[in-house]
Amino acid sequence: MRTALPLIAVAVLLAGCGREVRMPGPEVDGAPDDQLDPALIETPQPRPEPPSAYGNHSPYEVFGQTYHVRSTAEGYAERGIASWYGTKFHGRPTSSGEPYDMYRMTAAHRSLPLPTWAEVTRLDTGKTIIVRINDRGPFHPDRIIDLSWAAAVKLDMVDKGTAPVKVRAITFDEDQGVTPRPARVPVFVQVGAFSDQDRARGMAERLENAGLGPIHTETARNAGGPIWRVRVGPIDQVERARSLIERVTELGFGPAQYVYP
Repeated sequence: MRTALPLIAVAVLLAGCGREVRMPGPEVDGAPDDQLDPALIETPQPRPEPPSAYGNHSPYEVFGQTYHVRSTAEGYAERGIASWYGTKFHGRPTSSGEPYDMYRMTAAHRSLPLPTWAEVTRLDTGKTIIVRINDRGPFHPDRIIDLSWAAAVKLDMVDKGTAPVKVRAITFDEDQGVTPRPARVPVFVQVGAFSDQDRARGMAERLENAGLGPIHTETARNAGGPIWRVRVGPIDQVERARSLIERVTELGFGPAQYVYP
């Protein structure tokens, strides 16, 4: 049973996204009563996956702090502290919408796209595991990743509660030129988000002049004030959505992303 730095939490809404994230609260988290032999925990096999329909909204705000989701996991590596979470969240929706299963090798991260596969190495023992990141957190500033209970067992850090780790994102051959498929349709393609309304209007005009549409400009608010998001859609065909992503890139608008209504 975990004793150090117990994970205690309640769920709050991730601003602008409508998905639950885990935050400090009154209820105590912990390990299940049953034992889990680390040797029997199956190592997952990383594979390319489309972006999740939920949990990739950026920026998002939790308790007054604004977080940005990276457009890609390519090149990500960071050292810091890992923690873990267990029984309290077992079966509950993660930020990606998938149910949390504490017996699987998963993790939560504040900024990597969902899902992302990652290699986690415990710096004081050299043990390494592979996890699939499908949740948001931890929202403690001194931690960089929250592991599932099974992942913590595999890394032999359940009793200690936290451990120093290096997290390295596992990415796949980008030279394949394969544009990701949307997780579902209908979907919008978000081309940009601006704090300046005139810049948003300018981008909308450029898209319209390029023959792309329908253009949809959405106003939202984050910690820094209002923002204007410029999107194309809704699009109800997977291949059309992929073609649109490619067309936006060809026109030099920068990386676009799928956004789900």
